Amino acid sequence: MRAATVADLARFDEVIDVRSPGEFAADHAPGAINLPVLDNDERARVGTLYKQVSPFEAKKVGAALISHNIARHLETWFADKPRHYRPLVYCWRGGNRSGAMTHILQKIGFAAAQLEGGYKAYRRHVVAELARLPATLHYRVVSGPTGSGKSRLLAALQQAGAQVLDLEDLAAHRGSLLGARPDDPQPAQKGFESAVWSALSRFDPARPVYVESESKRIGALTVPEALIAAMRSSPCIRIEAPLSARVQLLIEDYAHFLAAPGMLNARLAHLAELRGRQTVASWQALASAGAWPELVASLLEQHYDPAYRKSLAHNYAPGPDDISLSTPDLGPASLRALADRILASWPAASLSPATPACRSRSL
Repeated sequence: MRAATVADLARFDEVIDVRSPGEFAADHAPGAINLPVLDNDERARVGTLYKQVSPFEAKKVGAALISHNIARHLETWFADKPRHYRPLVYCWRGGNRSGAMTHILQKIGFAAAQLEGGYKAYRRHVVAELARLPATLHYRVVSGPTGSGKSRLLAALQQAGAQVLDLEDLAAHRGSLLGARPDDPQPAQKGFESAVWSALSRFDPARPVYVESESKRIGALTVPEALIAAMRSSPCIRIEAPLSARVQLLIEDYAHFLAAPGMLNARLAHLAELRGRQTVASWQALASAGAWPELVASLLEQHYDPAYRKSLAHNYAPGPDDISLSTPDLGPASLRALADRILASWPAASLSPATPACRSRSL
């Protein structure tokens, strides 16, 4: 039976994860599809038999269930696959589940292969690469107070052809108390790490990677240690924008709270210990009254800006290679102009991970 390693993932027409939907949801190889040979309940049933009755009984029941599920996949997913189709199949350890699927696909005539070591080998590879890869790249950290358009600027940089690592997008969270996305839960930590590894592994080390000045935690998720260390030792692009522009941007980005002030007030209540009950009560009154510009301006001035200045001084202290850029507004045209100025300020050919190219200056 042909076997492949994690380094071969991109060489196949398709990567098939045959683990249960629950295992797949927690984490999987980038781009993999889920064709489970045991669903969640079936996996639990076989596991219970294995522990409480005997491995032999578990294998008999498991084999029947696996055969039935593989037959269903053959009648549906694989029905129109051509003879030259080359899938890579994996399960938890590269054992019975992926072995059964791979064996049958090979007997049909497909050039199927089994991932050696299964998901566990993939996971070991991701962990090792997340400790190694970040130091091989050089970063330009987009910083600025809350509402200064950092995420939108990253998008503008990406549209202009720059390499961008949008950690908040990968984490499905904006990184603050109010940063959870409606109807878009965060991935599991392992899934987040897979997404980060997948992004890092595609970058060209000869070109800079633009990333936002994140804290170590984004919502419930933790940024890999080697990556956060590399980011904190990199030059920063410090964005300055008027308070009015920041207020308008935040009202747009957090529009879901305008329709649910009660939900916003429940979140704000968590700040009572830090900012005082009277201050939080005043914010909640503004939210209940729909006084959104006044509320956002007060939150920025009394909570977010002081917290950001403290965090920035500790984690992204000013350095000799930083640049500062000011903009009168945060509209699309202004952000595209900022992106162009940034890209013009750091010629990719002059950079290396250990040797930043710029002197401190304002643009």
